[in-house]
Amino acid sequence: TPYVKLLTQLCGERMLIANATGCTSIWGGTAPSVPYCTNKDGHGPTWGNSLFEDSAEFGYGILLGVTQRRNKLADLIREALETNIPQELKEAMNSWLQHKDEAEGSRKFGDQIKELLVQTPPTPLLDQIWGLEDMLTKKSVWSFGGDGWAYDIGYGGVDHVLASGEDINILVMDTEVYSNTGGQSSKATPLGSIAKFAASGKKTGKKDMGRMLMTYGYVYVASVAMGANKQQLMKAFTEAEAYPGPSIIFCYAPCINQGIKKGMGKSQEESKLAVQCGYWPLYRYNPVLANEGKNPFTLDSKAPDGTLQEFLSGENRYNLLERSFPEESKVLRAQIERDINERYEILRRMAEEEPIQVSVSPSEVQGSSQDQETEQCQVKDVPEQSRPNTGDACDDGRSGS
Repeated sequence: TPYVKLLTQLCGERMLIANATGCTSIWGGTAPSVPYCTNKDGHGPTWGNSLFEDSAEFGYGILLGVTQRRNKLADLIREALETNIPQELKEAMNSWLQHKDEAEGSRKFGDQIKELLVQTPPTPLLDQIWGLEDMLTKKSVWSFGGDGWAYDIGYGGVDHVLASGEDINILVMDTEVYSNTGGQSSKATPLGSIAKFAASGKKTGKKDMGRMLMTYGYVYVASVAMGANKQQLMKAFTEAEAYPGPSIIFCYAPCINQGIKKGMGKSQEESKLAVQCGYWPLYRYNPVLANEGKNPFTLDSKAPDGTLQEFLSGENRYNLLERSFPEESKVLRAQIERDINERYEILRRMAEEEPIQVSVSPSEVQGSSQDQETEQCQVKDVPEQSRPNTGDACDDGRSGS
């Protein structure tokens, strides 16, 4: 809840939310009360609920629809600029075209256009522009969901949408289990943690989805924990929203299924402890920095402080295994600590790496085909191979025809 509240305060009524069915849709859209608020004009975030597994695709569809409508609006405005409209309106429209992909710029000049349209005699063309006035301000499209959706059942959709390169944002509230369906193990469930379908402790590690997605190079990726570092959280939200491409943010979200001994009222404190002991790293991968010749990866958390075992003992998902299978727990806990220290070392090295500077000659960029021989299929002069422009050209008679 605190992550979503902060994000809606940041984006306001520009926000369009595609929410996967799960915990975030239960508290986010269940009658008779809805937590999403409106401003003095009655405007607020637009919220929609999809299936459990397709929030990324649902949000992508919303984005494509918004993009088409805004492109249509831009075409109409360009057409209007060629007509006899007031000079002040022309200036506002020109300014909007220059800033239409900026949150504040599009809002500022969009409001000017709306005010001036009211004062201008209507025409069929201006009426069409007025019909799309809700698209003047740049929208911020987000897909919400939990780790069961993002890491597991909906991962294919998440990966596909991020790989598209489009300006869509994904917020993952990571509880490390399928929380809404009763606490089943997911690919986000860590090694040694007890969950349904992993009653003796999960024997495999958590999918490091953040590092996997960094390999695209053009996806903004961040790992945050509100209780540990609010400033870093705000930076991640602000950078992801401003980045003109796909972004994904993983939020550490303590859950009742984790069995926090101090109680859920101490979830912010638990987040802080998770970061301090190295259990949950804080980082940001910003492709904009790479375009500036800088290291795109920033590690925002410090080295593990040696309190990992105390942290694990403070949650029943680890503590119960220690009581039921003490020897197994001891082995798994030792492995958890090794894995966490190894991960921190990898992240530290990533943060300290110098950006790779590659100089490419024009001929390499354009591709020189003069020195390359094109491999061609040798077609024999037989009937079944007499159609060189089809897939049957080189089947050597294997098709049987």
